[in-house]
Amino acid sequence: MEIHGLCGLNPMPDENDYYITYGFGYAKYKHLSDNISQDLDIFIPREIAGKIQILHLENRQAKRKELKIVYYMKPVLDEDEIKSNGFLKLDYNENSNLITLVNTGKSQTNQILYVSSSEKIKSYTGSKKNFIGKGNISNPEGLNKIELDRQDSIGQEACIAIEIKVTLEALEGKDIVLIFGVEQNMLDCQDRAYQYTNLNYISSLYETEKRYWRELLGRLQVETPLESVNIMLNGWIQYQTICSRLLGRSGYYQSGGAYGFRDQLQDMIGIKYLEPKLLKKQIIKHSKHQFIEGDVEHWWHDETQRGIRTRFSDDLLWLVYLTEEYIKFTGDSKILEEQTYYLSGEVLPNGVDEKYDLYLQSEIKESIYQHCIRAIEKAISFGENGLPKIGTGDWNDGFSTVGNLGKGESVWLGFFLYLILDRFIPICEEKQDLELAKKYKTIMLELKKALNTQGWDGRWYRRAFTDTGEILGSIQNEECRIDSISQSWATISNAGDNDKKYISMESLEKHLIDRENGIIKLLDPPFEKSSLEPGYIKSYLPGTRENGGQYTHAAIWAIIAESMLGFGDKAVEYYRMINPIEHSRTKEEAGKYKVEPYVIAADVYGAGNLVGRGGWTWYTGSSSWFYEAGIRYILGLKIENGFLKLDPCIPSNWESYSIKYKFGESIYNIQVKNPERKMSGISILKLNGEIVENNQIKLEQNRGSLSNRSTAIK
Repeated sequence: MEIHGLCGLNPMPDENDYYITYGFGYAKYKHLSDNISQDLDIFIPREIAGKIQILHLENRQAKRKELKIVYYMKPVLDEDEIKSNGFLKLDYNENSNLITLVNTGKSQTNQILYVSSSEKIKSYTGSKKNFIGKGNISNPEGLNKIELDRQDSIGQEACIAIEIKVTLEALEGKDIVLIFGVEQNMLDCQDRAYQYTNLNYISSLYETEKRYWRELLGRLQVETPLESVNIMLNGWIQYQTICSRLLGRSGYYQSGGAYGFRDQLQDMIGIKYLEPKLLKKQIIKHSKHQFIEGDVEHWWHDETQRGIRTRFSDDLLWLVYLTEEYIKFTGDSKILEEQTYYLSGEVLPNGVDEKYDLYLQSEIKESIYQHCIRAIEKAISFGENGLPKIGTGDWNDGFSTVGNLGKGESVWLGFFLYLILDRFIPICEEKQDLELAKKYKTIMLELKKALNTQGWDGRWYRRAFTDTGEILGSIQNEECRIDSISQSWATISNAGDNDKKYISMESLEKHLIDRENGIIKLLDPPFEKSSLEPGYIKSYLPGTRENGGQYTHAAIWAIIAESMLGFGDKAVEYYRMINPIEHSRTKEEAGKYKVEPYVIAADVYGAGNLVGRGGWTWYTGSSSWFYEAGIRYILGLKIENGFLKLDPCIPSNWESYSIKYKFGESIYNIQVKNPERKMSGISILKLNGEIVENNQIKLEQNRGSLSNRSTAIK
């Protein structure tokens, strides 16, 4: 699948059009100027830390042309360019046709950045000042020089600019490879430059990469009456999650490269359909970043082994949640026996909310089952209202001072903990850990009671209690009267009383759904001038990010709750409403939304003159949840213990839809028909024309491609 666009390209645009194609694993740029056709293909091979660019030039005139091509970049081998300026040292190896760059101030990282080309590098510079001169990035002086000055970058603001010269005969075409990447030693840099500037090898590798993405993302395909839903679910959401969240851990608006404990675990919610082994791998990896006390690193960098220990109260529970999810999806409970080490480190003293440090592996090693128990035991710390303590944040990091003194409580965390206990008790019973199961059942009963009494505000569920006893999410509040995630998780967890679940979701719809601008707000009204001091969330402008904008993560949870209640018309209306494609159908809408239409945005502004504008894109945990909401809760594809079940919640006007699911080497072609225009549930399930009892089909990996393997009739 490809997304096509038309735009003007910096830094030196002309009046001719620029055509852009984004595909799975690559991007293409096309332009014609001065009778030279220019096609640029860019891709990143999975096998190296580098980017390859294939530039195809074609002379459209019947006369020879001499071209000078300058490839320019601003390198940063540190947190930002301010920290790296003055320390970057550039070298040129003429025999290898190779430019290399190292950060002399960060020698312990052993990172060498390299640049090379299939054409001979004629000249280069490492000095941004000398390259730009008295011009600017749109017209640098370096372009007008006979050759670049071969300056090193040490002691000054660095750049890498290389010059190559190309001769095109009349009507001739030519391909040029440009590569840059990072390696740990000079020999590997030289080897990469030699191998990856070979045109034949690169052409073959390019096709291999595209085939890889097509196969991976094609394992689950849908066809529904909504084109925008089909486009997002048939690859783009999973591509966003894999590239930005798992491989790069980076995005245009947030480029940190760290692993987030709760973040990269939740990214596996949707990935499990394509490759459940990745979920298992992530669980094991994250368990190694848990302390013996049960808490975890909020985030860490693998390269340095440094991370931050905090008082966030939900991080540790996502390990349990995803372990439960893995076992339920695959039926593989052997993961509980996997043994991993804990981290060692000083426990945060009173008054210290977080500490960034080098935390090393301890000598204590336990099973994933014990890791989960330690997480739960750490989390079951309740306040005077019978709700779990919120610490310095519970999913909403911005609630940093709600409970940092040790008394504040979280209503949402109560729902989350309830669901985790509900799923973990059968695991305890399977392990014959009956006393622990009994303990958790008692906690569940008390917790449900507290949630539906202390947590209930009359028309919706409250959000939190502060250290000083103030309430967030109460109708009595001037700001933050209602917060969506308490309402949605009352249903998702099944901890809300039956009548309260419906009442609270009605309140969410009334106060937080903004149909005019196509957003679902996280909370309302936003924090601004009231006496409430919940934390750094208040530093955001009203209507931005968590402070009253659409935080897409939470918006999707609201859609899941609507699906679980059986409201297919609402669920799909909201699902379509937050789909970025629906914000970009016209030039006016795209001008308002401003960000990419093919990836989920972490947030959308919810107030003021920026209402409806997309915020951070690519790097957001909501991408995986968007996939989960569509596949599992709306289209109803549920994989449990190796069985395929169907339990859709769709609009009453949908007559049919289909799913193609590849499980191992078997392909399941699922047709769902809805002649009675129902919104939820399955009346009859057929496999190859035969009615299936219990409405579930045993998944088999090696049955090959089977047409019409399963048919569901609503």
